[in-house]
Amino acid sequence: MRWRYPLSVVGALNLFFGLTMIFPLGYGLFHQDQSVVPLMLSTIITLVSGLLIYLVFRSDKSEVISQREGMAIVALGWTSVSLFGALPFYLAPGGCSFTDAFFESVSGFTTTGASILTNIEETPRGLLMWRSYIQWLGGMGIIVLSVAILPFLGVGGMQLYKAEVPTPVPDKLRPRIRDTAMVLWKVYALFTVGEVIMLLLGGMTLFDALCHAFTTMPTGGFSTKNASIAHFNNVYFDVTISVFMILAGINFSLHYQLLRGRPLAVWRDSECRFFLGAAALLTIIVAADIHGNIYPTIAEALRYGLFQVVSIVTTTGYATADYEQWPALSQLILLLCMFLGASAGSTGGGMKCLRIMLVFKYSYKELFSLIHPRAVKHVKLGGKVVPEDVMHSVLGFLTLYMGLFAIASVLLAAMGVDFITAFAAVAATLGNVGPGFGMVGPVENYAQVPTLGKWLLSWCMLLGRLEIYTMVILLVPEFWRK
Repeated sequence: MRWRYPLSVVGALNLFFGLTMIFPLGYGLFHQDQSVVPLMLSTIITLVSGLLIYLVFRSDKSEVISQREGMAIVALGWTSVSLFGALPFYLAPGGCSFTDAFFESVSGFTTTGASILTNIEETPRGLLMWRSYIQWLGGMGIIVLSVAILPFLGVGGMQLYKAEVPTPVPDKLRPRIRDTAMVLWKVYALFTVGEVIMLLLGGMTLFDALCHAFTTMPTGGFSTKNASIAHFNNVYFDVTISVFMILAGINFSLHYQLLRGRPLAVWRDSECRFFLGAAALLTIIVAADIHGNIYPTIAEALRYGLFQVVSIVTTTGYATADYEQWPALSQLILLLCMFLGASAGSTGGGMKCLRIMLVFKYSYKELFSLIHPRAVKHVKLGGKVVPEDVMHSVLGFLTLYMGLFAIASVLLAAMGVDFITAFAAVAATLGNVGPGFGMVGPVENYAQVPTLGKWLLSWCMLLGRLEIYTMVILLVPEFWRK
């Protein structure tokens, strides 16, 4: 492991990150609120620290970044930006503890949406803009952004891209990885602008429209209102945000194909069909379950059922209803949605539909082999045989995911958290969903979780955002050996 080069890249990343703080700082200066001083201090601290780290560890440009070095850069990069991202919350007047500030920052960058703020509407607008903005940055990934605009990452960008977006079958839209990252960000920004316009047309203020667009496209879920989207109680907003959550939950390479005039590419993608079909089926079941019991009309049941299912399955975490008051069947479906997640190559979290599909196909193959032991049958996706190493990676991921989920749940329960809360909080943070059940339900937050529990859940959020391997590999002794 050549530590000088990875650390210099992390320093450069933090230097760039400090520059991004200028946007919310400018917003705070425009409104002249209490966010100006903490944002200004945070900007200076981040810029100076990033520059010093880069200068101290600067080395000759590396021609190739190894896979280990790429993973180290991503893991250290996400941890460092989360630490610096916590500064505005920590330095704010009447600010929170550093544990709470770090938790809020990690939740933002990982697009989880789990919050410790108890009165969001009283928070200075500059900080709320920062809170939303870090979700937007984290949605497509700071490392992917860096690969797109920082030329000194060079040809080693592929290792960063694979560590940042470790999907079973990563898409390369262009021959050069930097071009791929630029394409992804252009599509991402285009949809963000589109949502801002749609929300403005519905009568939402520019501030609220920007913040909610910044947190919808990354499937983040931070809202400027204490009651989340339920505050507006507006059918137009519910439908508009639901549509953009679905768009954010689809593989962005398919959006690129669509914008290039290939609409059939979306429908031909088996994972996209699975994702849309699952969301539609689960919405129908939930709507039927809450119709009559909770909502008198089928239109209301579909409205609230669709929003909650889409919000959870895309791991956005917005809420328009207190689903803990719904029947047990609906609650169980929403809990399962936390594990399912959206499509690979999207900004959503969870296990991802592609992995679930491959496991189903692999299980069927095993059953088929029991009936026809001499038959040769392969797992196929889109008409192509899935390589064995990909299947091993998927099975290993799911095993690690469920194992870490069980361990974290036990540890959180050992801290005195009740069973339902411990189970749901780990599921919601590991899946980057945000709201869970019990003490961390849709009308509650994570403020009451014990201090050690917040650090544990922060680690779960990073695990989920970087899809397990990139963070867990750092705990393997072999990773540090030559």
